[in-house]
Amino acid sequence: MHPLSVIREQLRPLFEEYVDDPAPYLEMVRPAQDSKFGDFQANFAMPLAKQLGKNPRDLATEFVDKIKLDDVCESMEVAGPGFINFKFKSDWLTAQLGTMQADERLSVPVAESPRTIIVDYSAPNVAKPMHVGHLRSTVIGNTICRIVNFLGHKVYGDNHLGDWGTQFGMIIYGYKNFLNRESFEQAPVDELARLYKLVNQLSEFHDLNRKIPELQAKIESLSAQLTEQEEKADPKDKQARKALGKIKNDIATLKQDLLSAEDKVSAVTASPELLAQANGYPDIARLAREETAKLHKGDEENLALWKQFLPLCIAAIDEVYGRLGVQFDLVLGESYFQPFLQEVVDDLKQKGMAQQSQGAICVFHDQNEAPFIVQKTDGAFTYATTDLATIRYRVEELKADSILYVVDARQSEHFKLLFETAAKWGYDEIDLRHISFGTVLGDDKRPFKTRSGDTVGLESLIEESIQRARQIVNEGDDAKPSPELDETMRQRVAEMVGVGAIKYADLRHNRESDYVFNWTKMLATNGDTATYIQYAYARICGIFREVDADREALREGDGAVVFTHDAERALGLQLLRFAETIESVVNDYRPNILTAWLFETANAFTTFYGNCHVKNEPDAAIKKSRLILCDLTARVIDQGLALMGIQTSDKM
Repeated sequence: MHPLSVIREQLRPLFEEYVDDPAPYLEMVRPAQDSKFGDFQANFAMPLAKQLGKNPRDLATEFVDKIKLDDVCESMEVAGPGFINFKFKSDWLTAQLGTMQADERLSVPVAESPRTIIVDYSAPNVAKPMHVGHLRSTVIGNTICRIVNFLGHKVYGDNHLGDWGTQFGMIIYGYKNFLNRESFEQAPVDELARLYKLVNQLSEFHDLNRKIPELQAKIESLSAQLTEQEEKADPKDKQARKALGKIKNDIATLKQDLLSAEDKVSAVTASPELLAQANGYPDIARLAREETAKLHKGDEENLALWKQFLPLCIAAIDEVYGRLGVQFDLVLGESYFQPFLQEVVDDLKQKGMAQQSQGAICVFHDQNEAPFIVQKTDGAFTYATTDLATIRYRVEELKADSILYVVDARQSEHFKLLFETAAKWGYDEIDLRHISFGTVLGDDKRPFKTRSGDTVGLESLIEESIQRARQIVNEGDDAKPSPELDETMRQRVAEMVGVGAIKYADLRHNRESDYVFNWTKMLATNGDTATYIQYAYARICGIFREVDADREALREGDGAVVFTHDAERALGLQLLRFAETIESVVNDYRPNILTAWLFETANAFTTFYGNCHVKNEPDAAIKKSRLILCDLTARVIDQGLALMGIQTSDKM
């Protein structure tokens, strides 16, 4: 057991004497912020004492008197208004490190009750090139898959491809009307992407021309309302100031929307070719939707084109996944579930859940004004219908206990309604979770775009990261007295560093937060980056080369860890927190907990290495102890990075 679990398991029955649910109070036992207070600190006495009407310090003392940890703890002290400080015995810690050293799993236990978990992630629309918007779902979802699989659960990573939607109608329409045959024969995916972009741009042009006057009218109306309310408002009235602030924010948002719309319209009007195409196809959006409808009804020509385009698009996407080191257990797109959608709607109607509303078939939920539409007025099915069919398949065919949807936070309402509908439909015992995430931003704090305003392609992002990493690898190796890497190795390390940097930079942030993409920060060789942690791993491998020690033999030997310096103890305690860290990650599927621990571990090793000689240590037992700590550090770094799909190298 890891140190934190030892404390919590002792506290659990004590909490049950006072409260029905001890979980929130157990979470208040955490690693101490400062080692002078001990190894772990608990601050539950303050909130619990308030609830019980007791003195916090007296309550903390009651707990300390009842806790039976004398065999593992050197001290348990009440401090301040009611904090409890725990310090473990060094010989208990070294014994646990010995157990960890001998365990291939590094003391991370396998789940006692394995579950079947579906992780629905990435899910691009295959008719379009993957872009930076797909990065977060792909990286976070793949990491979750790796971690829950490591814990012994049965995991299906499912790429629920968008392979049947309106984007194919746009491509088919573009193919029939704007195809450059030569370009298609030379680079079919690029030409299909061009056709999609063109049809979408022309459709959007006509739509925005209608919306711009509406936006201008809304801005004028709100501006007049703001002026009127500012004249009447009392400056001391907090509610009035809040109302004015909301109007100002609404105006600012509308102005930004107007500016974006005008820019998109200008891009068309500034190009004689695009403007001529726009004028020549005023109904392009409707006509593209008709091509989609024909495809869904089994039109032979459109179905043949879809079957021709789909393998090409999937092959292009698979190339990107290959570079990211991402593999899926299932790839079941929307088209797979198309035959089951009418059955879903019929079943919802039969159970009295779905009803007609303004020509559409909807499921209504209390406390939600908007309905959950499962069939449109024209008979077309929706994402909601497909998602319900998918839940049925995953539960009945795959026997899922839990389904995790790693999807943008902007889809929160959809998943709220989906989960409520599924529960009413009979799937109320399945654990359904929306693992939401924020947006990747540029330096302007807006969604990350190229200089021309296009969405950044994911393949080009990976390529640029590798090129930048190659420059760093070259400079680092050339600066050595004797360069260690040949051309092939330099390129391999550059790919490892470049891809690792992108993944880690994403995962290190709280998944629900937006973050600014910054090349310099994410590829830095110091600080909280994959590169810094990869270098720590390579440095440890270099130590073993210098002392000519066999790491495998070291694990099988009879040496033991001893603490002769505070830095050794701090590193040892940090290593023993690996299992605790993995457990914390899966509590709410937050990979940033793992990245933070890896960064702290690399820092603890740097402090240890700076204070404790390894190569030149004269005492054989101490030297062996320090080599064991080095080996354990390398192993947890390698395993921790591997759980995020990030590689390591013994030379950098």
